[in-house]
Amino acid sequence: QLQLVESGGGLVQPGGSLRLSCAASGSIFSPNFMGWFRRAPGKQRELVAVIHSGGSTTYADSVKGRFTISRDNAKNTVYLQMNSLKPEDTAVYYCLYSRRFPTSYDSWGQGTQVTVSS
Repeated sequence: QLQLVESGGGLVQPGGSLRLSCAASGSIFSPNFMGWFRRAPGKQRELVAVIHSGGSTTYADSVKGRFTISRDNAKNTVYLQMNSLKPEDTAVYYCLYSRRFPTSYDSWGQGTQVTVSS
């Protein structure tokens, strides 16, 4: 069984930055994809960014140029550096792990709240 533990959420002013981390433990297989979804109140789930264990990345158009996803394969950890944050980035961010992205997802984290507000 695989577990994902997120950290790094919080309250930040518009234009500010936050860094999310997600550490995976348990049954981890390579190659794999790790990344982030988010869900804002009253909105549908949105894929934010995904990174393959080989390094290729995918971003939502809404975050391109502002967010950067990276990973440390030795630590089974994925990071999301979020810059120039906007109020519309406010959401619960969920870490994901998948061996068959985008067809299916194997595991989700508990979620971490990101609030962008003055």
